[in-house]
Amino acid sequence: MDLEESISNQTDVGLEITKQLLQTEFKDKNMVYSPVSIHIVLSLIAAGKTTSDLDQFLSFLKSKSVDDLNSLAYILVTSILVDASSRGGPCLNFANGLWVDESLPLDHSYEKVLSTSYKAALNHVDFKSNPEGVRTQVNSWINKETNGLIPEILSPHSVTTLTSRIFANALYFKATWDDEYFDASRTRKGEFHLLNGDLVKGVRFMTSRHRHSISAYDGFKVLSLPYKPSRDYKDMRGFYMHLLLPDARDGLPALAERVFRSSSSME
Repeated sequence: MDLEESISNQTDVGLEITKQLLQTEFKDKNMVYSPVSIHIVLSLIAAGKTTSDLDQFLSFLKSKSVDDLNSLAYILVTSILVDASSRGGPCLNFANGLWVDESLPLDHSYEKVLSTSYKAALNHVDFKSNPEGVRTQVNSWINKETNGLIPEILSPHSVTTLTSRIFANALYFKATWDDEYFDASRTRKGEFHLLNGDLVKGVRFMTSRHRHSISAYDGFKVLSLPYKPSRDYKDMRGFYMHLLLPDARDGLPALAERVFRSSSSME
């Protein structure tokens, strides 16, 4: 597996999903989601496929084989998205889970992939006689893995006697900035412009006199804010928040489309 190529393909898949969401369910709305979580869950499903459906999964995920998907998942779960809070770095939890009806035995090789490549929690449950209990169990797992930030993911009656499998991923990230960029006393009120042209006054803005890493491009800027890294010299990971801001007041849709076009042209 070519790791750089696999990560690049994963990024392309994430951008395609983002574009689809922005054009449909979240058009003109705020949206927060984890592309890597969706990619991993789809990879989990693909790992158990042996029919023609597999080709569709591989095509969508831009992967040459299930082995490549499993290898990438292993690196993400065991090396990149691992907790570093005990060494001063980000508090990070990336967990996978599968709930499967007890009447559907899984292939031993698939169970092995789940436990080794994805470190997934495997639960054999009884959907037919206790679907609501399984729903509660999944919600409890999500609540625990996200430190209570997502107490419920499955609404009442969303799990039925016809449910056979539930795949889940939970991502928790909490970190401090590498420097104290923003002082609460420097909070300032200003005007915020919405995409629909409305103006909101009195919005509280963080301000800073620190030096920041800002890259200027044709029509937009990118601000990179690093998080405090681990004190372990062997931990070479770096986590950043990247903020993209168009120069034009109403330029966000055009900037998003530009990012999508740029990704497509690199294929």
